[in-house]
Amino acid sequence: MIVGSTKEKLHAGQPALGGWMMIGHPTVAEVMAGEGFDWLSVDMEHTSTDVRAFHEIALSVQGRGVDLLARLHSCDPVLAKLVLDAGAAGIIVPSINTPKEAARAVAMAKFPPDGCRGASLCRATDHGRNFSDYFARHNQEVLVVVMFEHIDAVRRADEILAVPGIDAALIGPYDLSASMGLAGQVEHPRAVAAQQTILEACQRHGVAAGIHVVSTEPEALGRRIESGYRFIACGLDTLFIMQGCRKMLAVGRTAGKEERMTTSTIPRPNAVRLDRDSIALK
Repeated sequence: MIVGSTKEKLHAGQPALGGWMMIGHPTVAEVMAGEGFDWLSVDMEHTSTDVRAFHEIALSVQGRGVDLLARLHSCDPVLAKLVLDAGAAGIIVPSINTPKEAARAVAMAKFPPDGCRGASLCRATDHGRNFSDYFARHNQEVLVVVMFEHIDAVRRADEILAVPGIDAALIGPYDLSASMGLAGQVEHPRAVAAQQTILEACQRHGVAAGIHVVSTEPEALGRRIESGYRFIACGLDTLFIMQGCRKMLAVGRTAGKEERMTTSTIPRPNAVRLDRDSIALK
């Protein structure tokens, strides 16, 4: 089921760009996958998206060349097993604050002897038709991403990133800033310093540094790539829709005002007729 190039790009030190899905609908996933993202993350922590919906999303992007990831609601081995069985290429595990939690995140993504994921004739194995090959390759190919979302994780960054099997560390800038008493102030000097601490720790441990660039402005993405981030979530599906709506409406409203101003300067038909009558009388 793993068909994308995310892991290959990360190992080569290249940026792997992902789309972030808050709308748990297959059509949204299909549209975003068709635009060329390396990976898509289905947010199952802050939305109502459940395993059934994730399964349908996995069907919609099959063969699109994108790695489908699940952002879990917690470090939960049962949920991890279910989304991987449904066809996820990997998991993004939120709020990893200790080495023990990081080790648990890795273990629940991998089969024994490297982990504790249960084996079955699930969709990911083509219902058993591809079981042997899938089982043999999975532990090397599955993507394990841990999220740094609390200042406690920043303080233990080196310990966490020393855990084997982590492919990327993704900074959640909003949660991280909130844990520092700076909710939403993602550009505050202290918040930026914390992000830099994680980035440098990733570089020391050979783990791809990641961050969610929530802004849809291209310049924001460019700055993060130049800084050394490689696993980058780009915007939100909801923001892409909102921004598109706002741009279209802004043009429409501006054009509407110009049209009204132009129309107001044209003489009314009655006024024109009266002028002609006056001329005739003369």
